[in-house]
Amino acid sequence: MTDTISRRNPSVTDAATVSRPRLGFGQIWNMCFGFLGIQMGFALQNANVSRIFQTLGADIGTIPLLWIAAPATGLLVQPLVGYYSDRTWNRLGRRRPYFLFGAIATTAALFVMPHSPALWFAAGMLWIMDASINVSMEPFRAFVGDMLPEEQRALGFATQSFFIGTGAVVASALPWLLVNVLGVSNSAPPGEIPDSVRFAFYIGGAALFAAVLWTVVSTREYPPEQLAAFERHQAAQSAQRPMLAELWHDFLAMPATMRQLAVVQFFSWFALFAMWIYATATITARHFGSSDTSSAAWNEGANWVGVLFAGYNGFAALFAFCLPPLAARLGRRGAHALCLLLGAAGFASVLLIREPQWLLLSMLGVGIAWASILAMPYAILSVALPAAKMGVYMGIFNFFIVLPQLLAAGLLGWLITRLFDGRADAAFVIGAGSLVLAALSMHWVLDPAEASVPDTAETA
Repeated sequence: MTDTISRRNPSVTDAATVSRPRLGFGQIWNMCFGFLGIQMGFALQNANVSRIFQTLGADIGTIPLLWIAAPATGLLVQPLVGYYSDRTWNRLGRRRPYFLFGAIATTAALFVMPHSPALWFAAGMLWIMDASINVSMEPFRAFVGDMLPEEQRALGFATQSFFIGTGAVVASALPWLLVNVLGVSNSAPPGEIPDSVRFAFYIGGAALFAAVLWTVVSTREYPPEQLAAFERHQAAQSAQRPMLAELWHDFLAMPATMRQLAVVQFFSWFALFAMWIYATATITARHFGSSDTSSAAWNEGANWVGVLFAGYNGFAALFAFCLPPLAARLGRRGAHALCLLLGAAGFASVLLIREPQWLLLSMLGVGIAWASILAMPYAILSVALPAAKMGVYMGIFNFFIVLPQLLAAGLLGWLITRLFDGRADAAFVIGAGSLVLAALSMHWVLDPAEASVPDTAETA
């Protein structure tokens, strides 16, 4: 990646005097660039999977259950990937092998998904796609913790948020752009996926692979002995237990900050999953007046969902670099709480706004919350984690993203059909309330950077 990294290779004996060097912005840019592609795949999934499910015949009550594949794969895959990436070192490095393998598998899944002949096949492809994205995504989180000193981690995660937002803007808007700029067909016979969606998935798959490959070839990583020198202990110290025993031990020994942030993450991601599942059904029915998946109005509304998702991701990308100065002024806890409350206001306003174009105003609040969700919890958490277990703890931290999604997948369909008479827009009310609870929960989070006593997990 840089001369700084390649020239410096201190031995373990000088561990007491060695710390991570500051990296230049270009170096941080390269190490985060792969997230542009990963988020293109993630955004295409979020904006279009419910559309694909409805096109293939799913009803409002069963859509959340079909989505259950996504969080279930994250629950299984991410801790294992984190565990093994902490212990990997080969010609590609520590985290980069996982970036590359996940990108190859995700690209293949994106090419196949829009050709799903039946609902069961689409659900299976979602499972494969989400598992592959997870293989790449969490090592990217740990990569920032590996490479950057504490004072640069907020910038590192903010840069990731910028690329996440930028990639998602392009990917979410792709079907709309293909229709309105290139004249690609936006309609198809009942039960078939329009060309606008298919071509969007092809473009997203190619871009994902290219972006991740850029990070793989343009960066280097600190070898294990150098990371051990930074932390004053050998990374192999914790490798004596069997894998499952080690994961269980690490779970029980997680830092207090991680447990506190788990509550915040739970409510934050429950809200996001509610939006991703029910945005298409809400916008097409409430703002475009159609529930017929083969009608022009429904497909126009489904495309507009992509524009709205592009909107909140675009706002997130623009806001990402406002996060470090906001955190400097309010503290990272206060900044994140404020952003979550603005997100709650954005969710609630979806039910108050009638004209579809004005929903972009709602997405401003959602985008601010999204930028902070992608950066602030990780910036706070990374200070509390030992470098030797950065990957596994980032994977375990994903439990608190996955569990609310599993709950949402199992519960939202029942709530919508039984308590709200099948009104999909109730998901946005539920989401707004969940974000308020997330913001309130930040009051009990301990940020080690603001505390006098370091909050680190056991490493033995």
